[in-house]
Amino acid sequence: MKTYSAKRLSLFITVLLLISNFGFFLVQSKKDFGSVFSILFICLFGAVSYFLVLFILNRYINEKINPIYKTIREVPVSGRKEKVGSTNISDVQKDVEEWAKNQTQEITRLKDLERYRKEFVGNVSHELKTPIFNIQGYVLTLLEGGIDDPKINKLYLQRTEKSIDRMISIVEDLESITKLESGELTLNLVNFDMVKLTEDVFELAQMLANERNITLQFITKTDKPVMVKADKKRIMEVMNNLVGNGIKYGKKRGHVKVGFYDLHETVLIEVSDNGIGMDKSDLPRVFERFYRVDKSRSREQGGTGLGLSIVKHIIEAHDQTINVKSIADKGTTFTFTLEKAK
Repeated sequence: MKTYSAKRLSLFITVLLLISNFGFFLVQSKKDFGSVFSILFICLFGAVSYFLVLFILNRYINEKINPIYKTIREVPVSGRKEKVGSTNISDVQKDVEEWAKNQTQEITRLKDLERYRKEFVGNVSHELKTPIFNIQGYVLTLLEGGIDDPKINKLYLQRTEKSIDRMISIVEDLESITKLESGELTLNLVNFDMVKLTEDVFELAQMLANERNITLQFITKTDKPVMVKADKKRIMEVMNNLVGNGIKYGKKRGHVKVGFYDLHETVLIEVSDNGIGMDKSDLPRVFERFYRVDKSRSREQGGTGLGLSIVKHIIEAHDQTINVKSIADKGTTFTFTLEKAK
């Protein structure tokens, strides 16, 4: 749709007025006026009409359109306040369409956030409910006389401690995610050897791997160090999580392998296993908080359901990326990049 400024509209209306009254001016000039005076009168009439129409349009714009336009332009979108720009009629349609598009996008974003908030609150409630109910049951049993039974009191106190530890783990993981998302957690970037760090991770996970008869190994063992620049403590957390998941969801007599690949300015780290894998439909949500592919088995294996979400936030805090590939009953491979040490 073609749009016009106030000046163009005034000129257009003036031309229409002159054309509609040209016959009248022509008749009057033949009877009463000289041709020069008639032309001057027409020019004067045109000029007066133009400025009068322009004045009326501008006043209408200032009184009616500008306040609406200014309100639209000043509505915050995603926390950003728009600066009021031109108020020409030709700009109004474009800006209103842009505003409407932004508002539609904002409404969609808010709906997604609301859905996510509801899911998150529901997941937190569900995860905390189990240890709370367990603690309540153990304490009530002890209060009702179990405290005097040596076969029960110590056992139930130990189970209570485990439930409390699980609650603490959930709260600490939520706190870590919140700090990572808000940028409150400052990364301590240092140069370190990923090979040595991975060997330390293998050593910590060896007992669990032995229980499940799973082998921990390098894809290609190198005698040379693989130096990266990152937060060593946080990357240790990432590797512990990925290797631990490979063990927990691996098949007996399976393996978890770690490999390193030089990508010039970055190093690609690959953590793979030949475990139960995941369906393709699960992959887009695998990094969501509390998302579990196999809910019953996940809770049996322990954990808070926040590990992969924390992993993703840590890698993104380093301005790097993490990806996952998986085939059901074949295994899963996580890959992420880190900046190479200079």
